[in-house]
Amino acid sequence: MDSTVEVQGRDLKLSNLDKVLYPATGFTKQQVIDYYVRIAPAMIPHLAGRPLTRKRYPNGVDSEFFYEKNAPQHRPDWVKTAPIWSEGNHRMVHYILANDLPTLVWLANLAAIELHPSLSLAKEINCPTMMVFDLDPGPPATIVECCRVGLWLREIFEHFGLQSFPKTSGSKGLQLYVPLNTPTNYESTKPFAHALARLLEQEHPDMVVSDMKKALRTGKVLVDWSQNDEHKTTVAVYSLRARERPTVSTPVTWEEVEATLKKKDPNMLVFEAKQTVARVEKLGDLFAPLLTLKQRLPDIQGLTESAPAHDEGAVTIAAQAEEQGKKVASRKRSPTKARTGAPARRAKRKV
Repeated sequence: MDSTVEVQGRDLKLSNLDKVLYPATGFTKQQVIDYYVRIAPAMIPHLAGRPLTRKRYPNGVDSEFFYEKNAPQHRPDWVKTAPIWSEGNHRMVHYILANDLPTLVWLANLAAIELHPSLSLAKEINCPTMMVFDLDPGPPATIVECCRVGLWLREIFEHFGLQSFPKTSGSKGLQLYVPLNTPTNYESTKPFAHALARLLEQEHPDMVVSDMKKALRTGKVLVDWSQNDEHKTTVAVYSLRARERPTVSTPVTWEEVEATLKKKDPNMLVFEAKQTVARVEKLGDLFAPLLTLKQRLPDIQGLTESAPAHDEGAVTIAAQAEEQGKKVASRKRSPTKARTGAPARRAKRKV
């Protein structure tokens, strides 16, 4: 079943609307498109201006998929793109910018079920506007254990004077975001995130791991700090996930995190498309502060004297990691200011 629709003045041809993309539930492409239309007012502000990697499932979530970074040649001329230099391919990659509803509908029609934006805006590709911590449970651990680790992280953030916001991954785990929206770079955020992951691993070795080796992760929670990298992306807030059911990466409150830990019920933090739309209608966009809240990474030196016992460890490790990050940056970066679209200097991006 095909259809031609007008979306905000743009004509789009939608194809194979009755194709089932989630076989276990019968969830069709039409329902995928409908979900993205309904969630768009909350979702688009979190995508706008950010280079977008798409994970496409043309034959459904049980079939082969592929990642797509470069904008397809057959795109409508109104779809905005941003040129980012690829060191790996030695060419420009023209990333799509999902700035509006017509673009989001067009992507959904291509079975781009999962959307993974950069932590940076395209215009300042080397300046992340946030930090992310991806808490991934190794079986038999579940999102319940992720909640415990997430609350430990929140405690450390609060000492540093930073607010953090949780969302489900839409898969197995929990993700914590720290909005920045102030001048910074990945050479600062990545070592800092690594430092906190190492601190938690040292304090809770039976429950936390910061190394991605699968052999180390059984029954533990991986605090994945490595997503704070200009070459990586994290699943977007409100993105569908390619799971058995149409689950969504959904913002939650800290009260919900605490309740899940108390009741030890992982199903309390599982949300499908219809539920997420209803939550936004009731609660609004719980991730709205990510767009405007301005926070700075702490002054490591200034925190050392007043830090409580476990935070002294955070400060010490962060200071060491920060220094290491500066050394790495001095080896691989030019001091020239990055320019999006320039085929050299700091605007380079490996894909």
